[in-house]
Amino acid sequence: MKEDYYKILGVSKSASASEIKKAYRKKALQYHPDKNPGDANAEQQFKNAAEAYEILSDQQKRQQYDQFGHAAFEGGQGFGSGGMNMEDIFSQFGDIFGSAFGGGGFSGFGQSHYKSKGGNLRIRVQLSIKEVAHGVEKKIKVRRKVQAPGVSYDTCRTCEGKGQVMRVTNTILGRMQSASTCPKCNGSGQIISNRPAGSDANGMVEQEEAVSIKIPAGVEEGMQLKVTGKGNEAIGNGITGDLLVLIEESTDDNFVREGNHLHFDLYISIAEAALGVSREINLLEGKVRIKLESGIQSGKTLRLRGKGLPDLNGYGKGDLLVHVNVWTPKTLNKEQKQFFQKMLEDDNFTPNPDKSDKSFFEKVKDMFA
Repeated sequence: MKEDYYKILGVSKSASASEIKKAYRKKALQYHPDKNPGDANAEQQFKNAAEAYEILSDQQKRQQYDQFGHAAFEGGQGFGSGGMNMEDIFSQFGDIFGSAFGGGGFSGFGQSHYKSKGGNLRIRVQLSIKEVAHGVEKKIKVRRKVQAPGVSYDTCRTCEGKGQVMRVTNTILGRMQSASTCPKCNGSGQIISNRPAGSDANGMVEQEEAVSIKIPAGVEEGMQLKVTGKGNEAIGNGITGDLLVLIEESTDDNFVREGNHLHFDLYISIAEAALGVSREINLLEGKVRIKLESGIQSGKTLRLRGKGLPDLNGYGKGDLLVHVNVWTPKTLNKEQKQFFQKMLEDDNFTPNPDKSDKSFFEKVKDMFA
């Protein structure tokens, strides 16, 4: 028995369209094949989430599902009837990963004219925090399949070049027409008639090509960028596949990312904490000088607004959160020991936090609130 689509995405039946989209994005990132290589269960969860989203994101299909359940799509109108594979999911649902990524919804099954599509290629691109902040253009060498010189194709007689064969089935909603991939040409609509020497069974040869990829500022780990038409070529006059670029972020020595915000640890001495100090911080772009008042406590967080990373969709910038850490010396000479021993008797050195000085646990609670 198939699992409930709402349960798969972890949303209620009253969930809004934006909540469903957010839930699917979370599941897709969690079970993405690149994050779970060789994990058959994760791949199935990834497919299940895509199937659930395909139904629940369409208002008409959602209404049918709410009324009749899975029975509404038995006989060809469901997600699986068109033979959707992993490449289809990546290309069709790319828009889930941001407006600059992917594109398009599901193309309708059972269309009268069908063009095969070449296979998509997938690569990983690692970015530094500075490249994320400013955006970057990278040139990547990829090996893609292209039609060999001299190859020719004929129209498939079984499907008459449509790539699909039609069938009619009776369902609870009445008679429905559905399409399935042509078994003769495997959906290409064409059969190879002349295969040049050195090419594969489909008349393809491998070719290396340098592809320029423009990556916008504000991308995040796990996002997927689609470069249209830079995947493998299709048979005959089909549509060339796409190059899918998975974004990865390298660890930075100075900054830790949290969404569009950046965290920075600033270390000062006990003397600087007691007397106050002015410090200059190197940002991703330029510098900024901050003044620490005398008596500042370790764990104090200063927020510099607009000094973080840009939003992918252009909604301003995040903040830079500077965490003050008072450095305690690990060794002391005789004079230093005498000084601090004397301070043990000084009431001014006795901890006396006021209500504005939050404890460590309160700060952690605020961070996750």
